[in-house]
Amino acid sequence: MDLSDALDGWPSGGNQSGGGGPWPGQPSNPTWPGQPTNNPTWPGGQSGGGPMWPGGNPSQPAWPSPSPQPSAPGGWPSPAPGPGPGPTIPSAPQQNLAVPYSQMLPSGVYDKLLITIAGTIKPNADKITVDLSTSSDLAFHFNPRFNEGGQQVIVRNSCIGKKWGKEERELQRFPFAKGQSFEMKILCTNREFKVAINNSHLLEYKHRITNLSAINKLNIYYDLTLSKVHMETLP
Repeated sequence: MDLSDALDGWPSGGNQSGGGGPWPGQPSNPTWPGQPTNNPTWPGGQSGGGPMWPGGNPSQPAWPSPSPQPSAPGGWPSPAPGPGPGPTIPSAPQQNLAVPYSQMLPSGVYDKLLITIAGTIKPNADKITVDLSTSSDLAFHFNPRFNEGGQQVIVRNSCIGKKWGKEERELQRFPFAKGQSFEMKILCTNREFKVAINNSHLLEYKHRITNLSAINKLNIYYDLTLSKVHMETLP
């Protein structure tokens, strides 16, 4: 079955509006690189050590890494795979980066799993979609739309038991541009998915499916080309 056709099995989403929740204040939750200093810190970092954002241009984001030198475009240091609560998943072979793209996650998702997706938005793009799903449900639907009634919006939702939940739409900015390259990072924690685009935190999405090990497939669809899909476990 073509992966695009597989989307037809999900019921149509609603038009409900909703915003994501506030950033968790629990010290046990790591913060995203560039998080304001009054929030908890990334594991291994010093309290308040992250540079302020947005509007700042830190030369070195406070990302945990054995090497201080950034190794990815846009100044993203690349955390080395290391000991963690789950196994390190090897990068997908380059020859398998055709869209629609699908990759199985044998251990599901788990705390400190980092997924990096890099590519280019097509010049005539209407939408792109990144889905994390179980065998039957859609745990995290990330759907940037470039022209929805003249507006740019990123819809986030889950589809459980073939029923869509409440959409989350509110954002301060739309970070994608037609014809432009991007790098997207999805960090899984025990509470939520955190998403950053081009070295800047964008949003968090609280888990609606809490059995994380059941979330075992990554799918990427529509108007983009892929240059990298990489998974690793942060230390």
